[in-house]
Amino acid sequence: MTRYNEDGAEASLEGAVSRTERAGVFIKTVSAEDTQRLLEIYKPYVEETAITFEYQVPSLEEFQERVRRIQKRYPYLAAWKDGKIVGYAYASPFKERAAYDWAVETSIYVCRTEKGNGIGKKLYGALEEALAAQHILNLNACIAYPEQEDEYLTLDSVRFHEKLGYRMVGEFLQCGYKFERWYHMVWMEKHIGQHVKNQPPIIPFESVREELERKEILKEERRFSL
Repeated sequence: MTRYNEDGAEASLEGAVSRTERAGVFIKTVSAEDTQRLLEIYKPYVEETAITFEYQVPSLEEFQERVRRIQKRYPYLAAWKDGKIVGYAYASPFKERAAYDWAVETSIYVCRTEKGNGIGKKLYGALEEALAAQHILNLNACIAYPEQEDEYLTLDSVRFHEKLGYRMVGEFLQCGYKFERWYHMVWMEKHIGQHVKNQPPIIPFESVREELERKEILKEERRFSL
C-alpha cells in the first residue's frame, strides 16, 4: 500500500516484522468477548505508568462501552499470539466537527512482556491499512512526554512513533499531573494519503472490513473462536 510524506511524495511503510509472522501473530477485529483481556492489558498502564493520564482503571462495563462507541465508525483491533491477545490498537475522532472527519487519533497498548517483539508495529500496520481504506488521511497520536525520563514514563512511545513515520507537531507543557509529578503532552502526526480539492468521503469501518479480511490484513472472525 502506498503512503505519502508531508510534501505528497510517496513513502513506504514496511509491513509487520517477519518475526511476528513466524510466531503466528495475527490481527483481528475486537469482539465483545475480548474486552476483559483488553482491560487486563490496560490496567498496569493506568496503575503503574504515566503513559495514560487516567487515574482509575475503568470498570469492564465502562470499557465495553468505550469499545462499542469507537466501533460504530473506526477499527478496534487486537493482536493474537499463541491463542491469547497480546496487544490492541484503535482509532478515535480527532475532533467532532465535520471538517475534521479525515483526521483521527490513534492509540495502542501492548503487553509489556511483549515489548520489542514487533507486536506494536504489526498492529499499527493493520490499523493504517484499515484507516486508509476508510479514506482517513491524518493520524494523530497524543503522547505523554517527560521532562526527564523516570520509572513511570520514558520516551519509548515517541521513539516508536518516529520509527513509523510520525513527526512532532505540538507540545503542551506540564499539563498532566500523576504520581505527584507534572508531565508534558505532545502531538505527533502522520499523513497516509493525499489531500485534494474534492476529497472522497469517509467510509465506515464495517463497510471495508470484509475487504480487509479478504486481503488477510485482518483475520476473519469466524476462523477463530475465543
